[in-house]
Amino acid sequence: MQKLSFNVLLTFLFNTSSLMAQSPVPVNKSEKNQVREIVRHVIESNDEFVKKLPPGYFTELIHGQKPIATMVTCADSRLHTHALDIHPDGDLFLVRNIGNQVSTAEGSIEYGIRHLHTPVLFIIGHSSCGAVEAAMSKPAHLEPSIWRELDTIKVAGNKSDDHAQVKESVESNVNHQVSTALKKYATEVKEGHLTIIGGVYDFRNDYSQGSGRLVLINVNGETNLAEIQKMQMVND
Repeated sequence: MQKLSFNVLLTFLFNTSSLMAQSPVPVNKSEKNQVREIVRHVIESNDEFVKKLPPGYFTELIHGQKPIATMVTCADSRLHTHALDIHPDGDLFLVRNIGNQVSTAEGSIEYGIRHLHTPVLFIIGHSSCGAVEAAMSKPAHLEPSIWRELDTIKVAGNKSDDHAQVKESVESNVNHQVSTALKKYATEVKEGHLTIIGGVYDFRNDYSQGSGRLVLINVNGETNLAEIQKMQMVND
């Protein structure tokens, strides 16, 4: 199949006469240019990604998946897969939602654990989480659909402008989500088929380990950092 050039794609996407005739709301020039730049960024990024791949890269991916872990992360744009797995293709069964919650993505998580049989479930929160801050401050302007998705976030305070309380609440939420998962997958954990790990992607350097580090704060319900270090999850 002949590759569709970027200019042809833009002509298709932004045929002004056809789009304006169908849209009841006029699109001004600045908005259209902004969309052009966004589409260009995505198309060019994908092109760079493909160009760097070795021949046959996708061969093993065509016929199915065998991920090494199910991972639940926040949908926040500051937390992306490359920060946690440099080569995530085929590695991570990734589930994203606001506040890295278990209950709002229950079916996806269950598929990763009970059908793809991943031996690890990661639940990853992050610094300055907007979902956690919203659960703390309870702003009145949020839509009902968002409130429903904030329902199972557990926070440790109500001062979203207090950095210490936000950090504590991020940890509280991760621990709560791990606890929820431990109850649901108690059999798998007890039989040694599943390990549930909670962590925080720390781009603020709250843990003094360096900005952008993943800090493990919970392993199967153990939250004492000294005990977690003794488990030698990282170093032999």
